[in-house]
Amino acid sequence: MPMSATNAPPAAPDSGTESVPFRQFLLKIHSRCNLACTYCYMYEAADQSWRQRPRSMAPATVRRAARLMAEHAAEHELSEVHVVLHGGEPLLVGPDHLETLLGTVTDALDGIAAPRFTLQTNGIRLAEDPRLLPVLDRHGVRIGVSLDGTPAGHDRHRRRADGRGSHAATARALELLTDPAHRHLFAGLLCVIDPTTDPLETYDALLKFAPPRLDLLLPHGTWQAPPPGLAARTSPPSAPPAPGGTTRATPYADWLLPVFDRWYGAPSRETGIRLFEEIMVLLLGGTARSEVVGLTPIDLVVVETDGAIEQADSLKVSYPGAPETGLHVFRDTFADAAAHPAFRARQRGLKGLGPVCHSCSRSRVCGGGLYAHRYSPGATPVFSAPSVYCDDLAVLVDHIGTRLRRDVAALTAPRRKASR
Repeated sequence: MPMSATNAPPAAPDSGTESVPFRQFLLKIHSRCNLACTYCYMYEAADQSWRQRPRSMAPATVRRAARLMAEHAAEHELSEVHVVLHGGEPLLVGPDHLETLLGTVTDALDGIAAPRFTLQTNGIRLAEDPRLLPVLDRHGVRIGVSLDGTPAGHDRHRRRADGRGSHAATARALELLTDPAHRHLFAGLLCVIDPTTDPLETYDALLKFAPPRLDLLLPHGTWQAPPPGLAARTSPPSAPPAPGGTTRATPYADWLLPVFDRWYGAPSRETGIRLFEEIMVLLLGGTARSEVVGLTPIDLVVVETDGAIEQADSLKVSYPGAPETGLHVFRDTFADAAAHPAFRARQRGLKGLGPVCHSCSRSRVCGGGLYAHRYSPGATPVFSAPSVYCDDLAVLVDHIGTRLRRDVAALTAPRRKASR
């Protein structure tokens, strides 16, 4: 999951209405990686299409994708678009290719929409090649770095192909990125949750780099291939968890709750944590800006290294070909993609959820969970089940809701007394 955010798009369309325009364009500029993370959905999951794709996005493909972005932005009168550089490991393209790519996109959007560049990286190449940071700085690319907390927790999963850990190399990169000369480029840290680690120890290790924002991600899994610690979850529930609790184990909620309490109760702001902030906004009646929670229509489209136009690449965890649309930048447009049934299915809000989620009071907050995590071969449609993390999300949403209700009541009590 990239570290990016956009203005909230319009309400989800009903059948027959106009599709939602794309505001986030994720470019898979390199399809290989210099790490072999154990939980990687790109290389370890069901979809193995990376094996047939070119290593890097060719200049002609970049030019065509940039032209289509400009046409899409002009058609929908977008003042800015978010361009996410992703991989694999995107920095493996090298500084020269990166400079050309960023210049191509900037030139194509000139006078139409302002490009807001972000890049998600494991950081290792930043320390290895001193030419990269100046290129990223010239184009104002905000950089999110993947770090899983302590050296031991990080190296348990984020390893090189020969088994060596990568924490020390990522830490060196972060020291460069958090130096005053480059800190303005630092977007934050992405941490994949391991419920066997100590949550507060992990949180403190992340805070050492003073990130402006954290993304705490649930490892990708489905009802067919449950995530670590949830091996027993092989079939979706027939009813939502009861208010105030669940009879099933919730290792991910158990990990997140102490981090939330520490973060929420801190005397001063330690960092932003996207998952917590968005759940709070949704509980207070606002609109989320990501696909992880809430019912905001999807506004992100992926362009693979070969020019294929696809859905979010998290779908690779479900089954081979799951993100595919059959569209390509050299024969189709982003308007064609926006009208594609696969994208439209994710723009229907509450109507796009299955019956269990429809009957749950939390559905407008959790939104059924991440779309990929709902995959169940026995469901019809196959993404209509609740998230494989349904119980964990229920416990987390209920806990945050309880804290908010208590504090809102305390804040409004003096006003109620004064009005009597």
